[in-house]
Amino acid sequence: MPFSFKATSRQALLIFGAAVLLVSVPVFIEAPLVRILPWLSVGLTVVWVWLSKLLMSRSATYVWGDLLLGFSWSWLAGSIYWGWLRWEPLWHLPVESIGLPFAVWCLYRNWGKVGNWFYFGSLLGTALTDIYFYIVDLIPYWRQIMVVEPEAASSILRSALLQVQTPAGVAWAIVLAVVLLTVGIVPLKYKQLHWYAFSGAVLSTILVDSLFLIAAIAA
Repeated sequence: MPFSFKATSRQALLIFGAAVLLVSVPVFIEAPLVRILPWLSVGLTVVWVWLSKLLMSRSATYVWGDLLLGFSWSWLAGSIYWGWLRWEPLWHLPVESIGLPFAVWCLYRNWGKVGNWFYFGSLLGTALTDIYFYIVDLIPYWRQIMVVEPEAASSILRSALLQVQTPAGVAWAIVLAVVLLTVGIVPLKYKQLHWYAFSGAVLSTILVDSLFLIAAIAA
Protein backbone atom coordinates (compact mmCIF):
# COMPACT_ATOMS: atom_id res chain seq x y z
CA MET A 1 0.00 0.00 0.00
CA PRO A 2 1.55 3.36 -1.00
CA PHE A 3 2.50 5.68 1.82
CA SER A 4 0.43 8.51 0.35
CA PHE A 5 -2.73 6.39 0.63
CA LYS A 6 -1.90 5.57 4.25
CA ALA A 7 -1.42 9.24 5.03
CA THR A 8 -4.69 10.15 3.32
CA SER A 9 -6.60 7.43 5.17
CA ARG A 10 -5.13 8.54 8.49
CA GLN A 11 -6.04 12.15 7.80
CA ALA A 12 -9.56 11.15 6.80
CA LEU A 13 -10.02 9.26 10.07
CA LEU A 14 -8.66 12.24 12.01
CA ILE A 15 -11.11 14.55 10.24
CA PHE A 16 -13.95 12.13 11.02
CA GLY A 17 -12.93 11.95 14.69
CA ALA A 18 -12.54 15.73 14.92
CA ALA A 19 -16.02 16.22 13.43
CA VAL A 20 -17.52 13.89 16.03
CA LEU A 21 -15.66 15.75 18.77
CA LEU A 22 -16.73 19.19 17.53
CA VAL A 23 -20.40 18.18 17.61
CA SER A 24 -20.24 16.37 20.95
CA VAL A 25 -18.00 18.64 23.04
CA PRO A 26 -20.30 21.73 22.97
CA VAL A 27 -22.86 19.63 24.87
CA PHE A 28 -20.47 19.70 27.84
CA ILE A 29 -18.79 23.09 27.31
CA GLU A 30 -20.98 25.50 25.36
CA ALA A 31 -24.29 24.48 26.94
CA PRO A 32 -23.32 25.36 30.54
CA LEU A 33 -21.21 28.36 29.47
CA VAL A 34 -23.98 29.97 27.45
CA ARG A 35 -26.42 29.83 30.37
CA ILE A 36 -24.02 31.75 32.62
CA LEU A 37 -22.07 33.97 30.19
CA PRO A 38 -23.89 34.07 26.82
CA TRP A 39 -21.96 37.07 25.54
CA LEU A 40 -18.66 35.34 26.27
CA SER A 41 -19.89 32.31 24.33
CA VAL A 42 -20.80 34.51 21.37
CA GLY A 43 -17.45 36.28 21.64
CA LEU A 44 -15.59 32.98 21.44
CA THR A 45 -16.85 32.72 17.85
CA VAL A 46 -14.34 35.43 16.97
CA VAL A 47 -11.59 33.32 18.53
CA TRP A 48 -12.62 30.26 16.49
CA VAL A 49 -12.69 32.31 13.27
CA TRP A 50 -9.32 33.89 14.04
CA LEU A 51 -7.79 30.50 14.81
CA SER A 52 -9.29 28.98 11.68
CA LYS A 53 -7.81 31.75 9.54
CA LEU A 54 -4.44 31.23 11.20
CA LEU A 55 -4.53 27.51 10.46
CA MET A 56 -5.73 28.09 6.90
CA SER A 57 -2.78 30.39 6.23
CA ARG A 58 -0.47 27.35 6.31
CA SER A 59 -0.79 24.51 3.86
CA ALA A 60 0.07 21.88 6.49
CA THR A 61 -2.85 22.91 8.72
CA TYR A 62 -5.23 24.32 6.11
CA VAL A 63 -7.78 21.51 6.38
CA TRP A 64 -8.02 21.94 10.16
CA GLY A 65 -8.67 25.65 9.78
CA ASP A 66 -11.30 24.82 7.18
CA LEU A 67 -13.04 22.45 9.61
CA LEU A 68 -12.83 24.94 12.46
CA LEU A 69 -14.42 27.65 10.33
CA GLY A 70 -17.43 25.42 9.73
CA PHE A 71 -17.58 24.69 13.44
CA SER A 72 -17.62 28.41 14.22
CA TRP A 73 -21.04 28.72 12.55
CA SER A 74 -22.45 25.94 14.70
CA TRP A 75 -20.92 27.52 17.81
CA LEU A 76 -22.33 30.97 17.01
CA ALA A 77 -25.81 29.62 16.32
CA GLY A 78 -25.76 27.56 19.52
CA SER A 79 -24.63 30.56 21.55
CA ILE A 80 -27.43 32.75 20.23
CA TYR A 81 -30.20 30.19 20.58
CA TRP A 82 -29.30 28.65 23.94
CA GLY A 83 -28.32 32.03 25.33
CA TRP A 84 -31.50 33.95 24.59
CA LEU A 85 -34.07 31.91 22.69
CA ARG A 86 -33.97 28.45 24.26
CA TRP A 87 -37.50 28.82 25.67
CA GLU A 88 -39.01 28.64 22.16
CA PRO A 89 -38.26 25.46 20.17
CA LEU A 90 -39.70 27.00 16.99
CA TRP A 91 -36.66 29.26 16.79
CA HIS A 92 -34.15 26.45 17.16
CA LEU A 93 -33.73 25.35 13.54
CA PRO A 94 -33.93 28.87 12.02
CA VAL A 95 -31.18 30.08 14.35
CA GLU A 96 -29.07 26.96 13.77
CA SER A 97 -29.34 27.74 10.03
CA ILE A 98 -27.75 31.15 10.46
CA GLY A 99 -24.63 30.11 8.55
CA LEU A 100 -26.49 28.34 5.74
CA PRO A 101 -26.37 31.17 3.15
CA PHE A 102 -22.63 31.60 3.71
CA ALA A 103 -22.00 27.84 3.47
CA VAL A 104 -24.00 27.54 0.24
CA TRP A 105 -22.18 30.52 -1.26
CA CYS A 106 -18.78 29.05 -0.32
CA LEU A 107 -19.60 25.66 -1.83
CA TYR A 108 -20.89 27.38 -4.96
CA ARG A 109 -17.41 28.88 -5.24
CA ASN A 110 -15.84 25.51 -4.36
CA TRP A 111 -14.22 26.91 -1.23
CA GLY A 112 -14.08 25.57 2.32
CA LYS A 113 -15.58 22.18 1.49
CA VAL A 114 -14.49 20.42 4.70
CA GLY A 115 -15.86 23.02 7.10
CA ASN A 116 -19.03 23.75 5.18
CA TRP A 117 -19.93 20.09 4.75
CA PHE A 118 -19.29 19.63 8.46
CA TYR A 119 -21.76 22.45 9.11
CA PHE A 120 -24.30 20.85 6.76
CA GLY A 121 -23.93 17.54 8.58
CA SER A 122 -24.37 19.17 11.97
CA LEU A 123 -27.41 21.12 10.74
CA LEU A 124 -28.98 18.01 9.21
CA GLY A 125 -28.56 16.09 12.47
CA THR A 126 -30.18 18.96 14.34
CA ALA A 127 -33.06 19.14 11.88
CA LEU A 128 -33.81 15.40 12.08
CA THR A 129 -33.71 15.46 15.89
CA ASP A 130 -36.06 18.45 15.98
CA ILE A 131 -38.45 16.66 13.61
CA TYR A 132 -38.47 13.70 15.99
CA PHE A 133 -39.31 16.01 18.87
CA TYR A 134 -42.29 17.40 16.94
CA ILE A 135 -43.55 14.02 15.75
CA VAL A 136 -43.36 12.41 19.21
CA ASP A 137 -44.77 15.55 20.87
CA LEU A 138 -41.77 16.29 23.08
CA ILE A 139 -41.92 20.04 22.46
CA PRO A 140 -44.06 20.77 25.57
CA TYR A 141 -41.40 19.10 27.73
CA TRP A 142 -38.71 21.16 25.99
CA ARG A 143 -40.55 24.36 26.90
CA GLN A 144 -41.11 23.26 30.49
CA ILE A 145 -37.54 22.23 31.18
CA MET A 146 -36.24 25.60 30.00
CA VAL A 147 -38.18 27.57 32.61
CA VAL A 148 -37.83 25.43 35.74
CA GLU A 149 -35.00 25.27 38.23
CA PRO A 150 -32.46 22.44 37.63
CA GLU A 151 -33.69 20.47 40.63
CA ALA A 152 -37.19 20.36 39.14
CA ALA A 153 -36.02 19.16 35.73
CA SER A 154 -35.80 15.48 36.67
CA SER A 155 -39.58 14.96 36.82
CA ILE A 156 -39.98 16.59 33.41
CA LEU A 157 -37.24 14.40 31.95
CA ARG A 158 -38.97 11.30 33.32
CA SER A 159 -42.25 12.37 31.71
CA ALA A 160 -40.47 12.97 28.40
CA LEU A 161 -38.86 9.53 28.67
CA LEU A 162 -42.30 7.93 29.05
CA GLN A 163 -43.32 9.69 25.84
CA VAL A 164 -40.25 8.31 24.05
CA GLN A 165 -41.02 4.80 25.31
CA THR A 166 -44.45 4.68 23.68
CA PRO A 167 -44.76 2.46 20.57
CA ALA A 168 -44.80 5.55 18.36
CA GLY A 169 -41.80 7.04 20.18
CA VAL A 170 -39.76 3.86 19.81
CA ALA A 171 -40.76 3.38 16.16
CA TRP A 172 -39.82 6.92 15.18
CA ALA A 173 -36.55 6.65 17.16
CA ILE A 174 -35.65 3.61 15.06
CA VAL A 175 -36.52 5.52 11.88
CA LEU A 176 -34.37 8.45 13.03
CA ALA A 177 -31.43 6.16 13.81
CA VAL A 178 -31.69 4.36 10.45
CA VAL A 179 -31.83 7.64 8.52
CA LEU A 180 -28.85 9.07 10.42
CA LEU A 181 -26.82 5.89 9.94
CA THR A 182 -27.62 5.73 6.24
CA VAL A 183 -26.92 9.39 5.54
CA GLY A 184 -23.80 9.24 7.69
CA ILE A 185 -22.27 6.04 6.32
CA VAL A 186 -23.01 6.20 2.58
CA PRO A 187 -20.84 9.30 1.85
CA LEU A 188 -17.79 7.55 3.35
CA LYS A 189 -17.50 5.41 0.23
CA TYR A 190 -16.33 8.47 -1.74
CA LYS A 191 -13.18 8.68 0.45
CA GLN A 192 -12.96 12.48 0.35
CA LEU A 193 -12.13 14.60 3.37
CA HIS A 194 -15.23 16.77 3.23
CA TRP A 195 -17.46 13.68 3.24
CA TYR A 196 -15.66 12.37 6.31
CA ALA A 197 -16.36 15.70 8.02
CA PHE A 198 -20.03 15.52 6.96
CA SER A 199 -20.42 11.90 8.09
CA GLY A 200 -18.72 12.55 11.42
CA ALA A 201 -21.12 15.41 12.13
CA VAL A 202 -24.20 13.38 11.13
CA LEU A 203 -23.26 10.22 13.01
CA SER A 204 -22.30 12.13 16.15
CA THR A 205 -25.95 13.20 16.35
CA ILE A 206 -26.70 9.64 17.44
CA LEU A 207 -24.11 10.01 20.21
CA VAL A 208 -25.51 13.35 21.41
CA ASP A 209 -29.11 12.09 21.30
CA SER A 210 -28.02 9.01 23.26
CA LEU A 211 -26.45 11.22 25.93
CA PHE A 212 -29.74 13.07 26.36
CA LEU A 213 -31.57 9.76 26.59
CA ILE A 214 -29.14 8.55 29.26
CA ALA A 215 -29.67 11.81 31.16
CA ALA A 216 -33.44 11.29 31.07
CA ILE A 217 -33.06 7.69 32.30
CA ALA A 218 -30.69 8.76 35.06
CA ALA A 219 -33.18 11.41 36.21
